[in-house]
Amino acid sequence: MTTNGTFIVEGGHQLSGQIIPQGAKNEALQILSATLLTEEPVLVQNLPDIEDVNKLLSLLNGLGAEVERIDRQTVRVTAANIDLDYVLSADYVRDAQRIRGSVMLIAPLLNRYGRASLPKPGGDKIGRRRLDTHLLGLQALGANFNFDSERNIYAFETERLKGTFIHMEEISVTGTANVLMAAVLAEGETIIYNAACEPYLQQLSHMLNSMGARIEGIGSNLLKVQGVDRLSGCTHRMLPDMIEIGSFIGLAAITQSDITIKDVRLDMLGVIPRTFEKLGIQLEYQGDDIRVVPQDNYEVQNFLDGGILTIYDAPWPGFTPDLMSIALVTAIQARGSVLFHQKMFESRLFFVDKLIDMGAQIILCDPHRATVIGLDRRTPLRGIRMTSPDIRAGVSLLIAALSAEGTSRIDNIYQIDRGYQNIDTRLRALGAQIVRE
Repeated sequence: MTTNGTFIVEGGHQLSGQIIPQGAKNEALQILSATLLTEEPVLVQNLPDIEDVNKLLSLLNGLGAEVERIDRQTVRVTAANIDLDYVLSADYVRDAQRIRGSVMLIAPLLNRYGRASLPKPGGDKIGRRRLDTHLLGLQALGANFNFDSERNIYAFETERLKGTFIHMEEISVTGTANVLMAAVLAEGETIIYNAACEPYLQQLSHMLNSMGARIEGIGSNLLKVQGVDRLSGCTHRMLPDMIEIGSFIGLAAITQSDITIKDVRLDMLGVIPRTFEKLGIQLEYQGDDIRVVPQDNYEVQNFLDGGILTIYDAPWPGFTPDLMSIALVTAIQARGSVLFHQKMFESRLFFVDKLIDMGAQIILCDPHRATVIGLDRRTPLRGIRMTSPDIRAGVSLLIAALSAEGTSRIDNIYQIDRGYQNIDTRLRALGAQIVRE
């Protein structure tokens, strides 16, 4: 895949057909990290072939794990012979900094080898994303850590992790995953309160239990973990990516396209379909498929008291922050007004200036809130040149470009490739006019 790249998008075309969502990116980073908890083979199925996942696989390979790519969506990881000194190498420091998911390698390495280190991780520039939840949780379980300010590296060590009561100070998905992976091999019982309970955490918990862990309370914010001495290998199949599913719903609605999204695991989508329905989008449920019905107009629902609809993000089971920018773009051509309140990150709305340049009626109230006044298809957006700032904003700009009149140029599409597998090829199969340069 390209390391930067550009999409040239000719908008204004209606799409049609069926599309299968990729495996879940955010689940993949947890599951692959957990393969380090055992020396036995772990088979992972429905893995997305995207930049962030491939970077983490490269880190595992560098650590000495045997990474066998059976096919594009299936990988077998055997972490029998780990070279712990690799975490101090320049290659590891460079690569781990480029992906935030690398923070979840700490707990497995601590459990297996008693020490681990990590450079300050990277990822999207979407505001302050503290590591305190990870560090304090691991410290409570008996890990000591210090920060080398000259090298920007955290170093951890422990003689043996021991179970305890942990009240998470924030509902962090990766923080909960790290503490959970530490607790499964810790001595005694660990209780994790205020735990994240996203479907991806549920998947990680089920995988760990299939490896021999003893986790209770899966799907709730109170997890009870009885530590065990060792974990065995397993086979794990990942969920379809709920963010892709929401992206395809928004894309179909704004372009008046007839798209069926296959095999969505509707039981794990929570309020996502209902939130798009509040924007007036008509969805048909056919078994485990979602058909987005093409509409001349879609009208935003007001609150029962007549108040303007507000869509805000919240920890699961609330509306995921990763779909806020998608829902915002979708609202541009709705009939009615919507207030979007991005509570969890302070920089995720800054891409709306590009949408305004395209002709959208959006008022950016502050770093957390934006009001969209729907155009009701009276005027189309116009194609412009823009740059993808992060994964989700990048796809939102792509959706806007596909609905616009004329040609758009989207630079820095590496950000899109980090989270969406071959998005241009898959959308071209539906009739989209996208060229990668």
